[in-house]
Amino acid sequence: MQNRCLTVLAALAHADKPSMEGAALCTECGRENQANGGTMQQSLNRNISCAVLFSIGLMLSPSGGAIGSVQPRAEPQGQANRSVQPEIDKRTAEMSLEKQGQLIAEAQSAVAETERALRALNEKKNSEALDALAVATGKLELILARNPKLALAPVRTDVITHDLFAKIDTVKAAVNEARDLLADGEIQKARQLIEGLGSEIEYRTLNIPLATYPAAIKSITPLIDAGKVDEAKAALQTMLNTLVITTEVVPLPKLRAEEQIKAAQALADKKGRTKEEDDKLAQSIQGAREQIRMGETLGYGSKQDYKPMHQQIDEIEKRSAGGKSRLGWVDKIKRQLAQWTGR
Repeated sequence: MQNRCLTVLAALAHADKPSMEGAALCTECGRENQANGGTMQQSLNRNISCAVLFSIGLMLSPSGGAIGSVQPRAEPQGQANRSVQPEIDKRTAEMSLEKQGQLIAEAQSAVAETERALRALNEKKNSEALDALAVATGKLELILARNPKLALAPVRTDVITHDLFAKIDTVKAAVNEARDLLADGEIQKARQLIEGLGSEIEYRTLNIPLATYPAAIKSITPLIDAGKVDEAKAALQTMLNTLVITTEVVPLPKLRAEEQIKAAQALADKKGRTKEEDDKLAQSIQGAREQIRMGETLGYGSKQDYKPMHQQIDEIEKRSAGGKSRLGWVDKIKRQLAQWTGR
């Protein structure tokens, strides 16, 4: 599969309000739409990564949209986050490859043949359409023969990253503002705030529903044979429009906290640390604490998930003070982070 990456950074600012905080980065890989003229097969051959920089501050500012009264400023990413970003990128790529490895070639072919059948009918090539449907049926039967209990056959996975750069106080203010708007019945204004309150990687997978798709294809052949081409075309389009999308979400605060704990452990286990290394250790611990707080503020997981993690971070900070080493007990918070599902 050919991969290409397009990055667009658009800073939204007003001349009279040059300072913003809460810039959110949304990276979208493989977001393509058949409505733009591309087929499913063309979509499968491309992964487009698009990064868009926007501002929560703009949504909150009266001059930028008159939603609320908070006046945020731009907040750069902290050193602790920047230092672990290469590992975050690596883990994201590895998870993406794992998802790509789960795709089923026959499912991809079945969708492509469905599209070919629709094109053929539009071109009044009924015989070609019937051939395409026969191929699609064969591909689906092969999938079911291999795994009769399979409900969804994955066709394509898109990776979408929403990255939020904001102070925790800014995020809390946005959450409170959204709650007030909801209480006042201002649903759409609240929605604009809430849409930006995410820091996560989404793995969106397009699937063929095997309980209905094969039977739907078989029901189209008699329509074509009977000359009911318009009905057949409508049925094919409906099938393509009702493919199932499943979503898996991985909170970025979780990944960053895990990587910062790893960095802290590597330094904490070292005897005779220098002052610079002690400073880096403290920075990693503080970075992990901030990411756990950010995850809590954004509502990933439940409240009871966080209290023991906060306690463990405090304990790590105490035990690492004064150049102390041997932090094998960080395994406890690593287990807690691993169990943090984000939902």
